[in-house]
Amino acid sequence: MLRKLSVIAAVAGLLTAGAAGPALANGHPLPAKDVHWSFEGPLGKFDQKQLQRGYKVYREVCSACHSMNLVSFRNLGDKGGPFYDAKYKNPNDNPYVKAIAKDYEVADIDNETGDTIKRPATPADRFPSPFPNEAAARASNGGALPPDMSLLAKAREEGPAHIYSIVTGYTAPPKGLKVGDNQHYNPYMPGDLTSSWSGSHEHVPPGGFIAMAPPLKAGQVTFDDGTPSTLDQQAKDVSAFLMWAAEPKLEERKKMGLAVLAYLILFSGLLYAAYRKVWKNESH
Repeated sequence: MLRKLSVIAAVAGLLTAGAAGPALANGHPLPAKDVHWSFEGPLGKFDQKQLQRGYKVYREVCSACHSMNLVSFRNLGDKGGPFYDAKYKNPNDNPYVKAIAKDYEVADIDNETGDTIKRPATPADRFPSPFPNEAAARASNGGALPPDMSLLAKAREEGPAHIYSIVTGYTAPPKGLKVGDNQHYNPYMPGDLTSSWSGSHEHVPPGGFIAMAPPLKAGQVTFDDGTPSTLDQQAKDVSAFLMWAAEPKLEERKKMGLAVLAYLILFSGLLYAAYRKVWKNESH
């Protein structure tokens, strides 16, 4: 009897899950757009020109709200970075890095008076936050806290493609979706729109709400290398830059991985040759 009840309960559960499946699936965001990145694959590398353009987008647009407090200015001059120059083995000596750092001000303490002061940043400093504290950040963004961008590209399952999709994915909300104040509909943003949807629960639109208004538009940033400043180009470049910020040693890690793989293949070959040599006159 218990076995029959278990079977009935299992079947009922499957039927219930099957009926609820479409409704739950409709609440999911759209998968990230398919974007080709120069750093994909075991031999992929960052495009330095793209990183430079991406930094400019971050500097002129994103840094107004988003911090990047795990990245130091000198990292910009590291090998593989946007402003790496082989002439300067020490990135602290890179004049371009020095000029970038000098444009920022960081908090410090006067050694004589103990007062808090602001001073021009040096290559050793980290990117400062645009807000003095979390409360100020929320007050300036309608109660939402802008995430730090240091590891954002690695923190999202779909990586830089997620950032690209969000930035380029803003669209008019479907009819029947109630959008609140300081909210914007984005089909690539995770969320649950059920409570704001007046239509059928089987057809809840994908995506969710995001507090950030569309941050980019065509021509908003002028690229020094003459690359057309389209919305798509800006989004790709800043996404690639944020991927570099999250994993600046990506190229070195790939080279190390290939070297280790080559060593293991060679070692396996030598081991097999030694095995054949030692046991060649032995019957098995």
